[in-house]
Amino acid sequence: MSVSRASMIEWCNTLLAGRSAAPNLELVDYLAAIPRLESLSDVPAGTAVAVRGDVDAKPGATIGEGDIRLQSMVETLKFGIERGWKQVIFGHIGRKPEGSLEKVAARLGELLRQEVPLVSDWIDEKSDSITDSARDKIAAAKPGSVTVLENTRRYEIERILWKASAADVDSNADRLTHFSNEFAEKIASVYVHEALSAGSLDTSSTVLPAAMDRVAMGLYEAAEFEGPMRKCLGTQLVIFSGLKIDKLDDLDAMIGRGSIECVFAAGSLAMALKKAIGELDGNPCCLGVAEDPTHADKPYFIPAERIAQAKRMVSEGRAKGIKFVVPVDSVIEDGSVVDELQPGQQQFDIGPKTSKLFEEKIGDFIASHPDGGVAFHNGVFGMFEDPRFEAGTKNFIPQLQRMTQAGIAVYVGGGEGGKALELYGQPDWVTHVFTAGGTVLNALGSEPVPYLVALRLAAIR
Repeated sequence: MSVSRASMIEWCNTLLAGRSAAPNLELVDYLAAIPRLESLSDVPAGTAVAVRGDVDAKPGATIGEGDIRLQSMVETLKFGIERGWKQVIFGHIGRKPEGSLEKVAARLGELLRQEVPLVSDWIDEKSDSITDSARDKIAAAKPGSVTVLENTRRYEIERILWKASAADVDSNADRLTHFSNEFAEKIASVYVHEALSAGSLDTSSTVLPAAMDRVAMGLYEAAEFEGPMRKCLGTQLVIFSGLKIDKLDDLDAMIGRGSIECVFAAGSLAMALKKAIGELDGNPCCLGVAEDPTHADKPYFIPAERIAQAKRMVSEGRAKGIKFVVPVDSVIEDGSVVDELQPGQQQFDIGPKTSKLFEEKIGDFIASHPDGGVAFHNGVFGMFEDPRFEAGTKNFIPQLQRMTQAGIAVYVGGGEGGKALELYGQPDWVTHVFTAGGTVLNALGSEPVPYLVALRLAAIR
């Protein structure tokens, strides 16, 4: 199915508008509209099927090392192999264009026990066209084959919407329309999305579905959304942290769903909430460099409008009985601990008093949920990759095990939170660890997951 320029403009504007394009749609609505892999069972053997894969991985020396995302794709790929499809996997590795999927293709070959060749030069950047050599290799592939296309982010066309606004759509529409139709004609017009972590506005995830005849979600991706992700929609305890203050929007949306009873916060998110609580309670506090206008260009800076947002959230949350637990001391840049930040100081971790407070409040949550509950943990409490600032995170991870042992379902949002569990705990200390932190925040937070928007648009077209 070819896509017109006008349709591409409408498609991209919907993607860029996010929630405002369909403010009444929730995660369950997107999931209900998107076909599952089984819907493609009638696709004949020998058909080329594009698989947007979760290939952003760094395989280690042996299977099981650094390949959890690749392993998540195996059942979907076997589904296609058994039906004789010619599957063409594509996606990115890292953000740098020079990255290669050579080792990823080799590891997929090991996992599938068959040769998985890598096609290197598959886009002609001068014309945004599929190269003849790539087209011919796909056409010559045998039924049941699996092929990997080189890192999509090597090509500008993949990154064209990263920083685009609605004003940029018209000028990019011709390129995106041409490339999408080229891909459908020369690579595949049946498309499977099996890349849970692909939360960016990559062309491969969000634009190509516009030109596809049929689309579907992969087995792993669908199971993650239908199972643990939907469980997290009803979380009662959320443990939220991170350097980026825009996570406040995600927390705001999660609170709005009405199930949250308690919020633990650290990082920039906690700084905004702490400032808000201080102003509401008549106990003003200093956030150090996080509120210094001379640091306005830094990621940890918290502008006044975010404090205002936090005040509204705390005020409305308290009216609903929600408890907000924020740091009472901080580890600053020289490794010392202070109860209150001073101008010029920056928090790099929570302090020991905060760790003790968090432990006590976890006990309260467990005691108030004797029949079980749901907790969602996202992020880490400081710059944990530096040993001077890892104590807050390291001390808290056992609290996840404590909740699990008490019958609480504990979900970890992947990313740094998953890495911290790997460093300081064990996989069975929690109920489930997602392989995609950003996607989980989108799904539970304020904005829809971009590729779910695209898949739904393709499905209802």
